[in-house]
Amino acid sequence: MDTTAAAQIDFDKGGGVIPVVTQDYASGKLLMVAYMNREAFDETVATGHACYFSRSRNRLWRKGEESGNFQTVREVRIDCDTDTILLRVEQHGDMAACHEGYESCFFRIYDHGNWRITDERKVDPAKYGANYGHHSTPAKPGA
Repeated sequence: MDTTAAAQIDFDKGGGVIPVVTQDYASGKLLMVAYMNREAFDETVATGHACYFSRSRNRLWRKGEESGNFQTVREVRIDCDTDTILLRVEQHGDMAACHEGYESCFFRIYDHGNWRITDERKVDPAKYGANYGHHSTPAKPGA
């Protein structure tokens, strides 16, 4: 019987990938939500740096591989159903976990029927090149 940490995670429930909630270790701020497969989990544990599985690219995504905004893992937790991971990390580089240049991917707030950007952008994502991130156009302030 495989008793490794990865063997105790229910990757099958999500078709081979599970959600990962990533939180800043020091502040507790929610940074992002991503996915891991077993290979990404094993690499994260082995290297101490966050590695996710990109569903859109269908490959491992080593956080910071394009931008330098990598994450050092300080703590790994699993939920009661063993199908969601909480990573508590130190964010490095430009301190932007979000591919749109914000500290957190949760930079918009719903306010009286509209989404309002409430956080300050840490870096212009154009710094990392034209093909950086998931979307061709970043969020517009006030959008």
